[in-house]
Amino acid sequence: MRRYCLALDLQDDPQLIAEYEQYHEKVWPEIIASIKDSGIVGMEIYRVANRLFMIMDTALNFSFEEKALADDANPKVQEWEKLMWKYQLALPTAKPGEKWMLMNKIFDLKEQ
Repeated sequence: MRRYCLALDLQDDPQLIAEYEQYHEKVWPEIIASIKDSGIVGMEIYRVANRLFMIMDTALNFSFEEKALADDANPKVQEWEKLMWKYQLALPTAKPGEKWMLMNKIFDLKEQ
């Protein structure tokens, strides 16, 4: 299994943040299926203020590129992504159109 950590911001608006969290209380079944079908076996999202942090555990053969291709071909995923972009805000260092940014691991207690 592999673990990836990603970050993204939300619009700094309490109402929009509350709506975003409501959507994540009951994610559309098609979105859950697309996540699982891609080889993601575990996913958690945490929030502090308007910063989001995602932990993603995947199968060894998981590919961000293959997931992106499958997402591009899935109308329901595209509908979800368009809806979520209303609430999301790219990090200041993101490239145009880039959402969740992969984080670099800088510490692991097990390695000390």
